[in-house]
Amino acid sequence: MNITITGKDLKATDAIKDYAEKKLTRIEKYFGEEANIDVTVTIKKENPTAEIAEMYVSVKGASYKAVTEDKDLYASIDKDIDILEGQIRKTKAKREKMQKDSSIKQMNIDGTLEEKPVEDEVIKSLSYELKPISVEDAKLKLSERKGNIFYTFVNVDTGKVNVIFKLKDSNNYGLVEPEA
Repeated sequence: MNITITGKDLKATDAIKDYAEKKLTRIEKYFGEEANIDVTVTIKKENPTAEIAEMYVSVKGASYKAVTEDKDLYASIDKDIDILEGQIRKTKAKREKMQKDSSIKQMNIDGTLEEKPVEDEVIKSLSYELKPISVEDAKLKLSERKGNIFYTFVNVDTGKVNVIFKLKDSNNYGLVEPEA
């Protein structure tokens, strides 16, 4: 754990440094030696009896911050440690919950992840211009579009929207025409 303790408008004495380092062992248990911690102790200019402790913890791309003010600098350090520990526990619990939800629910017995098929959703959209054409031309358009099972068109004879579709297991077609 890399700890930097600095004083701003206040000298960071050995006693303050020792106290802060001792209290920061509570943070070390979460990250081991990987954490970088910056501690700054200051006196509030507007109120010289108020002492401020600021702590920044950065580890593996995550950062945590606590700033408190108290009449006693040691109490301010204690409050910062409590705040940081709460933030770290909350983040850790969220991360564990996300990992648990995403891995256990989707895992098969053999340990491989299961991909859930999308259900009850529009997964593909196709748009094209509806032009007045004959039923025979619509049949040709449908046969040109490999993989499509129907084709919507405006029937040149009736002026109404029709749908032509290929019947399963045959080379025949069906036609849907609206009534009235």
